[in-house]
Amino acid sequence: MRALALSLFAIVAVTGMAQKLPESGLVGGFVAPLDRAVDFPLAQLLAANRDMDAKKIQSLRLLEGGKFTVNIRRITAGERSLLHPAITDIWVVTEGSGVMVTGGEMIDAKRDARGEQTGTGIRGGTERTIKAGDVIYIPPGVAHAVKETKQITYLNIRFDVK
Repeated sequence: MRALALSLFAIVAVTGMAQKLPESGLVGGFVAPLDRAVDFPLAQLLAANRDMDAKKIQSLRLLEGGKFTVNIRRITAGERSLLHPAITDIWVVTEGSGVMVTGGEMIDAKRDARGEQTGTGIRGGTERTIKAGDVIYIPPGVAHAVKETKQITYLNIRFDVK
């Protein structure tokens, strides 16, 4: 399953160029060029996971492509619910598991200047367990959250679609 997740990630990474992230020395990037491919070998991703744990970092940006980003997300507890009006999320779960809820209505929703919403939960959504190897597609306007987890790591591939 891990090979599938990393293969999907490599497809997205084809337009990027790796750079060292200044705060960690990890290989990642801020700008994804259009003239060469980039690789993120498994050993580097595992090292990133260990470094994120040591520094208590939940997100690490690997690629910034203007209308898309690729991030590593590593969380150890449930999080606030989110709704992106103009962003499609694709999650590729690489480690762990958790209970994800999607759809339904945001509870106590607050909107920021970009229109992004956060809330304290979701009422009436669909709950299911997600685990390593799963790929989740979340279109714009769909509330989503990891409701509970001991630990889950996923590649978060985000596309601005509007």
